[in-house]
Amino acid sequence: MSKRLLVLVLLLFSFCIASINAQSERDEPLTTILEELQERFGVQFNYVSKLVDDITLFAPETTLSLQETLDYLKSQTNLSFVFVSDNIISLKEERILLCGNLIDMDTGEVLPYVAIQNSSTGTFANEQGYFELNGVKRSDIIQIRHMGYKPVSLNVADLETSRCNTILLTPYHEKLAEITVYDFLVRGLDKLDNGSYQLDFDRFRTLPGLVEDDVLLSLQALPGIQSIDETVSNINIRGGSHDQNLITWDGIKMYQSGHFFGLISMYNPQITQKVELRKNGSSVSETDGVSGTIAMKTDQFLNSELKGSIGVNLIDANGFIDAPIGKKASFQIASRKSLSNLVETPTYDKYFERISQDTELENNSASVTNTDIAFDFYDTSFRLLFNPSERDQLRINFIHTANEVTFDEVAEVSGTQVFRQSNLDQTSLAEGLYYYRDWTEKLTTQIEIYNTDYKLKSINSNIAADQRFLQKNEVSETGIKVKVLKSSSDYLNWTGGYHFVETKVTNLDDVDDPVFIRLEGEVLRTHALFTEMGLSSKNAATQLNLGLRFNHLDEFDKQLWEPRMSFNQRLGQYFSLEFLGEFKHQSTSQVINFQNDFLGIEKRRWQLSNNQSIPVIESKQASLGLSFNKKGWLLNAVSFYKNVNGVTTQSQGFQDRYEFVKTSGSYESNGLDLLLRKQFRNNSIWLSYSYLNSDYVFDELTERRFPNNFDITHAVNLATNYAIDQLLLAVGLNWRTGKPLTLPESDNQVLDDQINYGQTNGNRLDDYFRVDISGKYEFNLSHGNSLEVGVAVWNVLNRENTINTFYRPTLFGDAQKFDQSSLGVTPNASLRLIFN
Repeated sequence: MSKRLLVLVLLLFSFCIASINAQSERDEPLTTILEELQERFGVQFNYVSKLVDDITLFAPETTLSLQETLDYLKSQTNLSFVFVSDNIISLKEERILLCGNLIDMDTGEVLPYVAIQNSSTGTFANEQGYFELNGVKRSDIIQIRHMGYKPVSLNVADLETSRCNTILLTPYHEKLAEITVYDFLVRGLDKLDNGSYQLDFDRFRTLPGLVEDDVLLSLQALPGIQSIDETVSNINIRGGSHDQNLITWDGIKMYQSGHFFGLISMYNPQITQKVELRKNGSSVSETDGVSGTIAMKTDQFLNSELKGSIGVNLIDANGFIDAPIGKKASFQIASRKSLSNLVETPTYDKYFERISQDTELENNSASVTNTDIAFDFYDTSFRLLFNPSERDQLRINFIHTANEVTFDEVAEVSGTQVFRQSNLDQTSLAEGLYYYRDWTEKLTTQIEIYNTDYKLKSINSNIAADQRFLQKNEVSETGIKVKVLKSSSDYLNWTGGYHFVETKVTNLDDVDDPVFIRLEGEVLRTHALFTEMGLSSKNAATQLNLGLRFNHLDEFDKQLWEPRMSFNQRLGQYFSLEFLGEFKHQSTSQVINFQNDFLGIEKRRWQLSNNQSIPVIESKQASLGLSFNKKGWLLNAVSFYKNVNGVTTQSQGFQDRYEFVKTSGSYESNGLDLLLRKQFRNNSIWLSYSYLNSDYVFDELTERRFPNNFDITHAVNLATNYAIDQLLLAVGLNWRTGKPLTLPESDNQVLDDQINYGQTNGNRLDDYFRVDISGKYEFNLSHGNSLEVGVAVWNVLNRENTINTFYRPTLFGDAQKFDQSSLGVTPNASLRLIFN
């Protein structure tokens, strides 16, 4: 690492420490302040230690009198200071008035006559769901219970005391995962007792480098989640390729994940409320995703008032609206559109430069020039929410996304200038229907039906060869899932159901001269039955989910049994133990036939398993984790093992001696994910480290075992998130070892007009290093509206990171090296008006 980089790293560390010091200079433990006051005024404070242990505040001015000092402390701590004698002061907890409004999380309707109580008193909400509880202490725990809803326990210290709280109650339809660690990294990113991570955009704060919320980029802040090329279309979970991730939007399986061909998520965070990530221990109701599951969910309750937002940044303009239709229905619409057809910003230029590297957009033949290059993307999401009765819910979802690149190839042919247009289109169109029926307090049913269509199409007009090459890759999938949920008691529940999936994949290659047409279409139907039991101890210290899924693949007459498990055990007050395990399979994968397919921009095409040359992919995973969480300190350690069998060389992105080899094998991964986080009120600083050891095993290759293409051995993330009133700041450092690399033999680089490669993946690219910053400020306007301004810089040091290197033989008998670089320094800014 150069001296300049070393200095900048030290500066980042200094900023993180300064964040802590700034907090400590501003906030001191109350115990320290009381000790200073005892010496200054010659008094003695009597108190119970647990009353003041977790209280920090800005020390009072030394110019204040004793009484003025006590009045200040009372206003800041809700503690009362009573003189027992002239020099002995007793600390007691101030009694306060707590008020709130209770609302059904699913319907948004008020909940009347709900019982609310603490250890000494209680009350009932009125017919409007409003309640007041007097004589409450900040150390109290409030219990809220209502027939048909999950009981809620709330710490008064976490509630607003200056105004009324809105409290959402969840219907007791099924055993929902409980949050075990709030604000795992930052506010709104939580850890659940089933081993998954949940990102709640209603509470989410900014991450380094993000000017606006990004569904898939945000998940990459978690340990064990990498992107080999820093995109959302190549997310690697513990050595897996991106196609091994199951991505769903409101239960609809999606085959596309990004705009700008992977640089930003195509899922609008304004309508996507929550994202759940599972690396392991999946529910038996889910199939596919042998590496992980990314499940996006939208709001489930009806909104009684009009709300929305309008925003713009240096890439796109976007809007969202949520409007009620009477008392039983509402609709939501969200849309984004790139600004490239109006203005090309510095951010757009950086993004376009990144996606066009080593493609026909950048490198055409010497006699051909590219002109009138245009890029566009948009997405639209629509939802209709309808509750016919108190027991029924109907949800209709729709999403349409598109990316498009067009350019003219210009060349002089026989003295005449000839123009031909080449283009690339990537689109997704999906619809889903969800129906929920609450038969009794303990018996419910769910029906999910969806259809998703994905299409990748390119036309490559080759003027020099007077040839037009048309390519298409299409996926059409229909899924039906029926679930029955039965709660035997507060501590035991059962889920069972049936799942049917029909997937059709079509690939077309069409050349006009010489005429060549290859059209391949395959269909696979899968039937599945699943059952799962959830158990919880009376004190909720033990959570266990055990399930089994049976799959039947029609075309192959193949049966697969898949057991799955998640177990979480609290050990005392501060420790928890977690064990996750699963068997999984998937029958679709992305392959690369040639690196210049689809103009070289999006080379991967989806393909169905044929159970022979392309096997059904099967995985086995297990992980063991231990957490310690006390007074803002969180230490989380997870060790894991994963075996995935049935991967093909075509799906792994080889660009060395195995680039055109077609065979199947497996990979094994083991490693460790570590996280250390400290919270200071609403601010946090964290350090994460991931270790991965992942190897391929291909029995038919000359080298049977060698490192995985996605083996990032070491990865470190250091970041801080700091809030000052309405201002949010975030700074982050990302460092990781380079990806594996195969080099040509130094003394004989080319043999028989082919690259003479050395040991496969025997070397590595240079280490990857990036520093990001971001900031947001929210202006409160009238009538509850607000204006949000954001600024972010990605790779603020402009570090040139090589994310891929490959070699091609030249006419002179040597190997030409090609390097592909990551994004350089990339600024962005946003402006958003939020109205309620």
